[in-house]
Amino acid sequence: MKKRVRQVAELARRISSGDGADRDLLGRFRRRCIELSADHRLEFYHWLATEFEVNRAQVEDSISGVRAASEDDRITWNERVRELRKAIASPRQRVFANLITTTGGLEFVLELRAEVLDAQRQDEIGLEPLEEDIAHLLNRWCRHRLLFLEEIDLGSPYKTIQFLKDREMVHPMVSLEEMGKRLGEDRMCFGLHHVVMPEEPVVFIEVALSSGLLRSIHDVIDDPSGERAPISSPDTAIFYSINNTQNGLAGLGLGKVLIQRVTEALRERHPSLKTFATLSPIPGFWQRYLKLILEGNNERCVMSRSEVVDRIPDKAQQSIIARNRELGGEANDIAAVLQEVLSRPDWVDDPVFRRHLKNWLTEIAYVYISQETDSRGKPLNPVAGFHLSNGAVVSRGNINFAANTSPRGLEESCGLMVNYVYSRKALTPIGRAVRALLPWSRRN
Repeated sequence: MKKRVRQVAELARRISSGDGADRDLLGRFRRRCIELSADHRLEFYHWLATEFEVNRAQVEDSISGVRAASEDDRITWNERVRELRKAIASPRQRVFANLITTTGGLEFVLELRAEVLDAQRQDEIGLEPLEEDIAHLLNRWCRHRLLFLEEIDLGSPYKTIQFLKDREMVHPMVSLEEMGKRLGEDRMCFGLHHVVMPEEPVVFIEVALSSGLLRSIHDVIDDPSGERAPISSPDTAIFYSINNTQNGLAGLGLGKVLIQRVTEALRERHPSLKTFATLSPIPGFWQRYLKLILEGNNERCVMSRSEVVDRIPDKAQQSIIARNRELGGEANDIAAVLQEVLSRPDWVDDPVFRRHLKNWLTEIAYVYISQETDSRGKPLNPVAGFHLSNGAVVSRGNINFAANTSPRGLEESCGLMVNYVYSRKALTPIGRAVRALLPWSRRN
């Protein structure tokens, strides 16, 4: 172990062994962690996960003590149980629990977990115990009236609106004026806040009210004139952007909680609402799925390359090949032609490509969302996995062609978007689960 890593590890031992109330010690530990290089931090995380563990001998001694205690001697019994509880408590959790109580401590722990999650995504093995301990601690901190819902509107502080603008990752904005167009009578934003960080939401959602499903993001956020007439009696609420502002809170279910809480608030304000749905991107559809299939890298996919291209009628294939040649394309094989076409930034503006690719793309996208799974049996597309696991439903008719023709939308998902529809029946169990876990408080 490197000297600097060893010094930080010794500070962790001191905090866990009983010096957790020492604010100077906690501050020194944080500073030393931050000063470590990326490689040294990874070495420290592995030490936390594999060596800074529950002491087995102490656990076995405590178990023996519990077994030896007489049930008639309640005082001794309770004392031995307390000793066992202390013995099995993770020393990692004791360190992080003390850190969270300090100024800036929660943010530090969130950043640390974000780094651990990022390392795991890059196939770093052995960090699971550390990640699970931090997640367990954060779950406790996201309960018992520590979270509250707040609407962000045009009257909110400039700092808050700027924060949302900078953290909007689904449909990024260039200026604050764009954020202003997303706030109004039928365009809203709600944030879930933690009492330790009340000025910044930990997750926020953007909502559009409409009559019927909105099937294009351009109908939601593109209004150059700014003269869109608000809908007086909307029957549909569209959740078109959900953003987690703290990477360290990923996977803790706050998005589910936010959807339920916002749904309740919207129903109170607009009793005419009958449908709650999303207008969601399909990240990974082109670069990590369809393009790979067309290249022949489809070992783990439901459909083979031949099955995918055979869904395009022969005459349509010939038209696509001919049009691609007119535009300077060189490929002759239909799979290679499709790669050339869908890699063009302006293919969606071509009437030939639009006519012949619309049904084909929506069919393939529906298979991707509804049938493709990863090695754990979960939906391959993470957005689909989130909404479908929450009880939303999706059909072939919910796949929307040319719904996001921005450069990013075409690159990620060939311009497609999807409506995941939440029925009242699906939202009810979510609400029960939320109320069981989180006795919410609201700001007035």
